[in-house]
Amino acid sequence: MYKVVVIGGGWSGCAAAVSARKAGAEVTLLEKTDMLLGLGNVGGIMRNNGRFTAAEENIALGAHELFEITDRCARHVNVDFPGHKHASLYDVVKVEPQVRRLLKDMGVDIRLMSRAIDVEKRQEDPVIVDRIILAGGEIIEGDVFVETTGSTGPMGNCLTYGNGCCMCILRCPAFGPRVSITQKAGKSDIMGRRKDGAFGAFSGSGKLEKGSLSDEIRQQLDEYGVAVIPVPKEEIVPEKLDLKVCQQYALTEYAENIVLLDTGYAKIMTPFFPLESLRRVPGFENARYVDPYAGGKGNSIRYLSVAERENSMKAAGIENIFCGGEKSGLFVGHTEAISTGSLAGHNAVRYLKGMKLLELPIGLAIGDLIAFANKNLESEEGLMTRYTFAGAEYFKRMKEKGLYSIDREEIRERVKRYGLEDIYSEKLI
Repeated sequence: MYKVVVIGGGWSGCAAAVSARKAGAEVTLLEKTDMLLGLGNVGGIMRNNGRFTAAEENIALGAHELFEITDRCARHVNVDFPGHKHASLYDVVKVEPQVRRLLKDMGVDIRLMSRAIDVEKRQEDPVIVDRIILAGGEIIEGDVFVETTGSTGPMGNCLTYGNGCCMCILRCPAFGPRVSITQKAGKSDIMGRRKDGAFGAFSGSGKLEKGSLSDEIRQQLDEYGVAVIPVPKEEIVPEKLDLKVCQQYALTEYAENIVLLDTGYAKIMTPFFPLESLRRVPGFENARYVDPYAGGKGNSIRYLSVAERENSMKAAGIENIFCGGEKSGLFVGHTEAISTGSLAGHNAVRYLKGMKLLELPIGLAIGDLIAFANKNLESEEGLMTRYTFAGAEYFKRMKEKGLYSIDREEIRERVKRYGLEDIYSEKLI
């Protein structure tokens, strides 16, 4: 049986595993920590702005399973907060077990605490990878590989380009650092930049224990899903907006206010906020961070390991590695990760069958995002831009091109016109 090995169990890796398994391949999923979903365990925002369109495109393409789970686990729907409309906020505590059960029920071989550290190649020109080597020495063989290891870590990068290890959800001190498989295969990765030229960007939010907040704030979160609390003038630091990976939230409102979203915890929309300063804000006198634990000082640094790729998600110069999520571009968000991962997993099976690889048309928001982000990596300015359906430069482009819609039937008809309806549900093997 044809075997697909997915390295990295975040949203993108899980999406790749689902689409490859549906296409008929045997699938092994390697994850270095003890949980799936990675940053999905601290995220929780879906369907805001153009992500609604992209979610419905994915569903029409046949990649519906993960969106059904996040919809089912939503604590709040149709939430508006600064710069964002009709968001759904899923419960970050409930989602991971449901995704894990889905993959197991589909027959995916999930290997937790399995950190990939090197490759063995069958040939050099073109590069064909034969095996993945795990930290403990175990060898994992495969016919084709999908790398979704992300772009964060190891700890030294967070120290060099950030404020040090904050013990984020990726937990490098406990489970070891991320290793770039495309680099181990002999290719150079791309590093994203900030506006000041520094490498990487701070993750854009943290989590507060809801029980540590005032009754009034908790009630707002429980009822509305969002709370916006003005920051005293002396505590406003507008420069922090430039540090954020999530430039769709780099609006003045996020400097002048504390924006909280209810994802089970209280998601604080800032890369970091010194705890002593935070506790001077009314209602936050007893505030406590949950993750990152050092969220008063820093956050993880991302976009330090992006693979060069084709619009089919195949890694450039490597015959049998595909990539998704942040590994495949300067993408922000769960929907973006699921979109790229689903295509990568599907095309991995097409590769095994000797079929033409699928490139989604630019008449779909997903196809346009993938092509636009790839093209822009060729410029210095492109390395300083982040790509998301939810805001900033790309959402503006979406609207200008008429790609943004919240009409489910209109979106499905668009996919159908390209002959792609339910293509991810087709069994190829």
